[in-house]
Amino acid sequence: MLEVSNLIINYGGIQAVRGISFEVPSGKICTLVGANGAGKSSTLRAITGLVKAKSGSVKLDGLELLGRKTEEIVRHKITLVPEGRHVFPDQTVLENLKIGAYLRKDDLEESIQRVYGLFPRLKERSWQQAGTLSGGEQQMLAVGRALMADPDVIMMDEPSLGLAPIVVQEIFDIIRKINEQGCTVLLVEQNANMALHIADYAYVMENGKITMQGTGHELLEDPKVKAAYLGTTGR
Repeated sequence: MLEVSNLIINYGGIQAVRGISFEVPSGKICTLVGANGAGKSSTLRAITGLVKAKSGSVKLDGLELLGRKTEEIVRHKITLVPEGRHVFPDQTVLENLKIGAYLRKDDLEESIQRVYGLFPRLKERSWQQAGTLSGGEQQMLAVGRALMADPDVIMMDEPSLGLAPIVVQEIFDIIRKINEQGCTVLLVEQNANMALHIADYAYVMENGKITMQGTGHELLEDPKVKAAYLGTTGR
């Protein structure tokens, strides 16, 4: 269980996240949906220690994570797939994957083969420089790199951003498969339709606050969500 309570994040004099609270049950897919600037990415970055929260609490199975360094948080088996992929362009696919396991001291071969099982195209391109991959392949690599830390919880920040629709569907199919393999998923996504279709539970963020919550199906059918995020009126 990942539990966020009364989280407040400030950037200078601007309050980006305004006291939000939510839970991500073990083994589930949860999503934060909302417009750009709602505070979704800031929330993920605070959970991983990349942004310092002003106040609040982030607990994993009762262990407080706020105030800990990112490296220590990764050791507790939480990883982040960042918005924009941020692969290392001059390193090969295989080298990028191994970078994701930099804290591990055990044999990596099983994890590498697991990633290649999820993303056969990465196996085909294992010795290719990451910077020469397509956008979709780079997104696959970013997800694979995060999986190399052997996480219990994987957080993904806008994994569909800038990708062709056919690739977006493939990425979401992989998210489902990762979850089926036992990994808890916290997904931040502007593509509310896709996110809500795979989510067990979902939260709508607006202006730094959570304004709605429910199962993915419930929010898909909610008239307000349809009008604001799905491009329909629900009539």
